[in-house]
Amino acid sequence: MIQGHTVEKIGGTSISRADELMDTLFCGDREGGPYGRLFVVSAFGGITDLLLESKKSGEPGVYGHFASAESDMKWSEALDRTAARMAEVHGRLLSHDGDRQEANEFLRDRIEGARSCLIDLQRLTSYGHFRLGNQLLTIRELLSGLGEAHSAKVVTLMLNRRGVDARIVDLSGWRDDSHPDLQARLTDALSDIDFDRELPIVTGYAQCREGLMREFDRGYSEVTFAHIAALTGAREAVIHKEFHLSSADPKIVGTGKARKIGQTDYDVADQMSNLGMEAVHPSAAKILRQAGIPLRVANAFDVEDPGTLILSDVEDAPRVEMVTGLVVAALSVHEPDMVGVKGYDAAILDALTQNDVWIVSKASNANTITHYVDPQLKALRAVERTVEGRFENAEIDIRKIALVSAVGRGLLGLGVPERGLHALAKAGIDSLGVHAIARGVDVQFLVPEDRLNDAITAIHEALVEATSGQGFGNGEV
Repeated sequence: MIQGHTVEKIGGTSISRADELMDTLFCGDREGGPYGRLFVVSAFGGITDLLLESKKSGEPGVYGHFASAESDMKWSEALDRTAARMAEVHGRLLSHDGDRQEANEFLRDRIEGARSCLIDLQRLTSYGHFRLGNQLLTIRELLSGLGEAHSAKVVTLMLNRRGVDARIVDLSGWRDDSHPDLQARLTDALSDIDFDRELPIVTGYAQCREGLMREFDRGYSEVTFAHIAALTGAREAVIHKEFHLSSADPKIVGTGKARKIGQTDYDVADQMSNLGMEAVHPSAAKILRQAGIPLRVANAFDVEDPGTLILSDVEDAPRVEMVTGLVVAALSVHEPDMVGVKGYDAAILDALTQNDVWIVSKASNANTITHYVDPQLKALRAVERTVEGRFENAEIDIRKIALVSAVGRGLLGLGVPERGLHALAKAGIDSLGVHAIARGVDVQFLVPEDRLNDAITAIHEALVEATSGQGFGNGEV
């Protein structure tokens, strides 16, 4: 009998190399054999971009074409290209002709079913009584589910071919006329699983009444993963990435200088997420933390290494664990009449929220409030107009800068602001400001936009490399 199961998540980049993982991560030499685990899989790398839109460039995929031009068939051509790419991936991963044929039939059923649905919806909205906008979120969820159902099917076939009793657990609601909430969807799908004898391969997308994409958009798969871990009482939750969770990006600070973190807590993980170095989606972290489930972030291609364990509380010595940063827009609102008057802060925050602007950090004094935010110019101009309309005497300034953060635990007594500023000065980098957060989990340095990577390198050298071996994670990345 396996003592407690784990729930494990694999992202698109890693699962695209599933053939390299079969004899290690999935079927390697481990107690209990391949069982005692549940795997939640994302779509193969790049497929969700083709189905929805490119995450980096915004180039439209099937959804983007359908949503912006409901009268033509560019979306159908995009669907054909996506299907060809999906077939190419499983053709490479599956070595048996029978498995390829089964995967082809599975893919054809899903793709043509989705095409028929979109054609019918396009025809229906042409009458004028029906609005396409009311259905766009549903279409987005339908298309997204295609990618993960496909990857789950292919991985299941690969495991079955190797003699593993694996089965696909499709949460996408395909041809399901029920409309359950998430709890019911998961409970029904997982209720009869025997973790001692079978290996469930579960889709990261789960169709449910709440609509996961409405709140989490493309972060939904980690939220599904966390809910499954909590619902099934997992001993541990594991996220497999193609790299170790490390003290900095090795491409920036240099190979061999970044260190694997090894162990940290959910508070630090939240700060990393806020800065774009996402160990786990913040909502997923909240679910796991509240359920008392530890999270391990591991390298899928280094299965002998335990990775980094994230706990609710860690008693290790205080240290800087990660140095990371990003380019932000500094949105400053100056108003001399602000002193002692309530309402300015709330009004600015409302304008940012209404325009879906991601807030990284904030600072204020007697008559100026500055938010450091995602630099989306179009959204920020809308915020500017709203604030000007509310406060006619306000002076608003928007400029790009870089924000570099030293993240860790118990930083208040380590002299991080002073040491960081000294490192920047030594590297010839102007400091535009420093924020030391009272909780002692991060210190933020503001520098010119074009010195982002230089600042990360300098601060990492001073705060991590100079103290390596003093309770830091074991080993270089």
